[in-house]
Amino acid sequence: MATISDTRMRSRAVTMREHFRATLVLGLPLVGTNIAGFLVHLTDTLMLGWYDVTALAAATLATTFWFSLFILGAGFANAVMPMVAAADAEEDGIRVRRVTRMGLWLSVFYAALVIPILFWSEAMFLAIGQEPEIAVLAQRYLRVAAFGLIPALAVMVLRSFLAALERTAFLLWITVLAIVLNALINYALIFGNFGAPEMGIRGAAVASILVQSIWLALIVGYVMRVLPDYELFRRWWKSDGEVMAQVFRLGVPIGLTGLAESGLFSASTVLMGMLGEVQLAAHGIALQVSGLMFMFHLGMSQAATVRAGAAFGRKDETSLRRAGVAAIGASTFFGCLTVVVFLVFPEEISSLFIDPADPLRDQVLAVSVTLMALAALFQLVDAAQVMAIGLLRGVQDTAVPFYIAVLSYWAIGIPVSYGLGVYSPLGFVGIWLGLVFGLTFAAVLLMVRFWRRAVRIS
Repeated sequence: MATISDTRMRSRAVTMREHFRATLVLGLPLVGTNIAGFLVHLTDTLMLGWYDVTALAAATLATTFWFSLFILGAGFANAVMPMVAAADAEEDGIRVRRVTRMGLWLSVFYAALVIPILFWSEAMFLAIGQEPEIAVLAQRYLRVAAFGLIPALAVMVLRSFLAALERTAFLLWITVLAIVLNALINYALIFGNFGAPEMGIRGAAVASILVQSIWLALIVGYVMRVLPDYELFRRWWKSDGEVMAQVFRLGVPIGLTGLAESGLFSASTVLMGMLGEVQLAAHGIALQVSGLMFMFHLGMSQAATVRAGAAFGRKDETSLRRAGVAAIGASTFFGCLTVVVFLVFPEEISSLFIDPADPLRDQVLAVSVTLMALAALFQLVDAAQVMAIGLLRGVQDTAVPFYIAVLSYWAIGIPVSYGLGVYSPLGFVGIWLGLVFGLTFAAVLLMVRFWRRAVRIS
């Protein structure tokens, strides 16, 4: 005869299965969306790698800087997700509209402010020790890609809005369409195919803007057609100071946290550029592959944000805890698989990015294979830190995670990368060891923050 304890354990097990299922149902389309979105940019890297190694190195530098500014501005979009999830749990459709609209306002304001920084970037690249030819090409790319910030950030806000309402299937399919469009336009404009002019690195930038604009138009059309009750664009010009201030207060720490982490990788890119073109190109390959695998964890983290945000809106601490366990469990399992892939197939993966006829191919591959092994070292801790951040955002705890990020990445990760990469014989290996140290420190502190403090709903 079953005891009361046995019955409770079975009940709890069923509940946890439900949480795992709900997390995967919500998270897997977001994973697919993130992977598809990442593949849009990976296409640029692949085609530029086949076009010219110098163009690849310049694009690595340019896109790293572009994404650093993008991630800072995306803080407003990421703030929209938990706020909309909480408002939807409280069945407050008016607040859903107000939050999303002000997220769009703040994103556009931000983009307008930073576009000039991207437009005049060559002097900055030269000042930080980059090769003149690379600096010129990077600025050439950014002078076009800068204007893609506005549609890219607007897409992020609307993606957060739809994800918070658990409307994720459309996001996946529209992003898959973006992959196809980006590949075709890149193929035409980088190499001069289909009667288009050969534009090289500038062609990749033009392709990105075109795809981002089409992406935005399709999402806006979907929202207006399928979710008309929210009246998202009715009187869009009317300001809402109260909600704007709330999105701003939540979004700025989120953006700065993302900037702190991206700053760690941006600094590693700058340091690689100081070592040489081969190291920078190999670094770009390893980052792209690592970033692709990271999309799974990011999708699960976004699902955790939505589920934690809904539990936070209902004041349901039990659901919050179980949502955390489910998301972290799924992410950890995938992280273990990634480690195996990176250790077993490094050369096969890296070789996809380099033209077999390129004279620098063997040198780039040798460095890239070593970096892939180092990337395997931080897969689990990188997953842990982004999962903790997602859960903390769900309960609208963003200030302390920002301080943790600055401490981990700027006070530990970057100094270690600089010291080991520049002042020790480890070179490029030392730079990546700094990434491992910074991510590990962040993962531990963020997980402690969530499970010991933020998980408690008063």
